[in-house]
Amino acid sequence: MEPYILIIEDEAHVAHLVSEGLREEGYHVIHCFDGEKGMEQIRANQPQLIILDILLPNTSGLEICRNIRNEFNGGIPILMLTALSSAENVVLGLDSGADDYLTKPFKLIELKARIRNLLRRMPLNEANGIPEGKIMKFRDLEVNDDSKSVHRSGVEVVLTSTEYRLLLMFLKNRKRVLSKSDLLEEVWGIDYDTGTNVVEVYVNYLRKKLETNGGEKLIHTVIGMGYVLK
Repeated sequence: MEPYILIIEDEAHVAHLVSEGLREEGYHVIHCFDGEKGMEQIRANQPQLIILDILLPNTSGLEICRNIRNEFNGGIPILMLTALSSAENVVLGLDSGADDYLTKPFKLIELKARIRNLLRRMPLNEANGIPEGKIMKFRDLEVNDDSKSVHRSGVEVVLTSTEYRLLLMFLKNRKRVLSKSDLLEEVWGIDYDTGTNVVEVYVNYLRKKLETNGGEKLIHTVIGMGYVLK
């Protein structure tokens, strides 16, 4: 049975473009123009993935995202669409519980790649050769891949699924410089550089979460080359 994707988007032309593009890929797509109808649809038939616009009538996509996370315990991947491309607005979306985001205007080919990545059900630990249930440690950082929990100096660090995948990539490749292309391919499933700043945004956001309680910097920028956990 084809994956069911729910689009919550009030711009008719955007919704039509995305819906038709995804149906051509074999997805079952339902579109709602506002958050209230979207929540009704989710409760009636829980989707495998939600594409959610931030700027919606009546209730913002940020509030809808928080409601979905509270009501469905974080189990549904959410890809947020936004015309607000500033880092602050992206962070608001991630704070609300989104797994990934795209800024408008976007390329349909990139949206499809992001969707494939979010729908991929093979655990990242198996794909990267990390034994199931292994506890990974680096300095005062501890990751339990069985419970998908992260702690730093004993304090829990709450990550979205994309942030978690990014952290696992760094842990598996500790002390190795990872390029933007490396991270796009392994974490987002995109095998070419789209010019997006998604890697920079997520790396910076992951850093902030890991350093919230004053811990030393673990993820370093290597200018002109990428990032390294050391």
